[in-house]
Amino acid sequence: MEQPKYEEAIAYALARLANELSPDLTYHNLWHTQDDVMISAVRLARDLGFDEEEVALLRVAAAFHDLGFIEDAANHEIVGARIVAQLLPKLGFSSRQIETVMGLILATRMPQSPRSLLEEVLADADLDLLGRPDFMARNACLRQEWANEGRVVESKAWYEGQLAFMRGHQYFTAVAQRLRNETKAHNIALLEEALRLLIP
Repeated sequence: MEQPKYEEAIAYALARLANELSPDLTYHNLWHTQDDVMISAVRLARDLGFDEEEVALLRVAAAFHDLGFIEDAANHEIVGARIVAQLLPKLGFSSRQIETVMGLILATRMPQSPRSLLEEVLADADLDLLGRPDFMARNACLRQEWANEGRVVESKAWYEGQLAFMRGHQYFTAVAQRLRNETKAHNIALLEEALRLLIP
């Protein structure tokens, strides 16, 4: 049986992200997929001892998880899953593998609802940023993206909304909790401080 063309699938997704994403997407851009989520997902998967096929499927799903932004930002996960369903049979993926990749993409939809450890890994990788030192800078990129879409949020409402999201979020995997919870708590404190400074 032929091996799925994992790298070809990933290259397809990354090329479309590079060429078709709106420049207004200052957060959900190629960097977020290629240099953030894909890397985070592989790190978590290796830590959890996943086999090579699982890691490969995870990389493919990570590459496609935001591709739907080229068509429909609000339903980008559903669009991404549809693109995968159409493309991957031509690249030698089995129906089981395609279902796995589609499930992984849909697991990143908010509110996240992963149904397997593999899906938990991609959900955690998609929000790895919440527990990293570059959180505040990337959070500003998200706010700019919203503004570019016409969703201008004044500072008090922005920080309150981000705090509510951060406080309500929990990493699913023990490895993400171990790697990120401490810095995530620090980032919550930074948001609280930013909010405090706005209040006279």
